[in-house]
Amino acid sequence: MLSILQLIVDTIATVLGGVLLLRFWMQAIRVRPPASVAQFTFTLSDWLVKPLRRIVPGAGGYDWASLIGAFLVVLLATSILFIVGASAEQVLLLALGRFVKWIIYGFIALLIIEAIFSWVNPHAPLAPFVHALNDPLLRPIRKVVPPIGGLDLSVLVAVLLLQIALYLLRTVVPI
Repeated sequence: MLSILQLIVDTIATVLGGVLLLRFWMQAIRVRPPASVAQFTFTLSDWLVKPLRRIVPGAGGYDWASLIGAFLVVLLATSILFIVGASAEQVLLLALGRFVKWIIYGFIALLIIEAIFSWVNPHAPLAPFVHALNDPLLRPIRKVVPPIGGLDLSVLVAVLLLQIALYLLRTVVPI
């Protein structure tokens, strides 16, 4: 029964945390989302971000309330481990590891979406938005890995590097 409860909590937390991280990333790199994405993102996360902004205002051009909100969501979802007797330190360390894992998986998902758009429909309405979200990750890689025969391998290299980061994270924090 605990595993079913954990599945439900993790699913809800992952969706909400992903939206909060997307909101932070969009504002950090100053990407204006399409109306449908903006409406979904802000509708789903305003209830948490707006009150947090009273405590943690944005500074340096970053929406810290969204980032802290995402961490609070992962911390709350991880606190279910108190039921099985985990200590506060264990829960906090695991929550921090899961938070970083969510960030890495979010970047991997964005990169895969960009690759699919480039193969299926590069002129899709969301393609420029996804490309703009990925550009800060891919720009440094493109300086090192030039296109080979007209094929841009930077997405593949970025996913590989993110997978290595996940592997290293697993060696530090068992997630």
